Amino acid sequence: MGSTRFDVCGIGNAIVDIIGRCDDAFLETHGAAKGHMQLVDAETVSKLYKAMGPGVEISGGSGANTMTGIASFGGKAAFIGKVGQDDFGGVFAHDIKAAGVAFETAPSTSDTPTARSLVLVTPDGERTMNTFLGVSPELGGDEIDQAMIADSAVTYLEGYLFDRDEAKAAFAKAAGYAKAAGRKVSLTLSDGFCVDRHRDSFLALIKNDIDILFANEAEITSLYATSSFDDAARQVGQDTQLSILTRSEKGSVVVSGSDQITVSAFPVAEVVDTTGAGDLFAAGFLYGHTKGLDHETSAKLGGIAAAEIISHIGARPEASLADLAKKNGLIG
Repeated sequence: MGSTRFDVCGIGNAIVDIIGRCDDAFLETHGAAKGHMQLVDAETVSKLYKAMGPGVEISGGSGANTMTGIASFGGKAAFIGKVGQDDFGGVFAHDIKAAGVAFETAPSTSDTPTARSLVLVTPDGERTMNTFLGVSPELGGDEIDQAMIADSAVTYLEGYLFDRDEAKAAFAKAAGYAKAAGRKVSLTLSDGFCVDRHRDSFLALIKNDIDILFANEAEITSLYATSSFDDAARQVGQDTQLSILTRSEKGSVVVSGSDQITVSAFPVAEVVDTTGAGDLFAAGFLYGHTKGLDHETSAKLGGIAAAEIISHIGARPEASLADLAKKNGLIG
């Protein structure tokens, strides 16, 4: 894909994840829709934080998770996201840099705090997110680093950011910079509810600016307002050059026009926590894609990364993804 400073530059919410365990009754008591992300205010996040018990705090956010996954494969990743001038902002910046990701976005000058997400994991491994976005969606066009985008083979946009007009404008600016430099633009739809809120905007962006789309089964069927995965896959093939659709234990489907490749899921001994599975799948695929590997191999790299991440708590790899890929004969 040519020589660039970065393989992928991600743009998304800069969030500190606080991960804890709970049962289904806890979710019901607090009105949290199991398996989904809901946006909450500062008061609600504080109340839940006190009620949920002990948790693990780590830098997160969907796009940031993907970039750390690419770094674990040995790829060159960068991230653009907005944090506050508080302790959580410092935690985020230090942690993502320590994971090998370039992060140069200046902290906000406002008093709005850094975003945080309470990730509640039930015994079946399903994760439910209660997210206080804080300053992160105030990311605007001024924070989009044109030089960084121009020097990245792929710019990766996180769909969660679509809840604010400033962020939509930032996406448009980033896509413009990437296109002007002859680079590719990728989008992850992030969440079925997010797609419901912004279907028309997403479809317009996908048709006009997106080269590589990532979505899970719930997101892609929501996008095309259909209950049929096959129908949604056919439609997305008409709207994008390349789409990667994940289906949990059913594996993934790579759609390129009318061509479809189905790739089996990588086996997992026990599903502990599904937080970040889609994020890390995207990391594996994008790493393979930017290294010139074929779609099937890239999807297998995604599957290995997703399998590693769901085998433990948290959305950061605990094993070297490069080593796992080499062990399974996918990279040299």
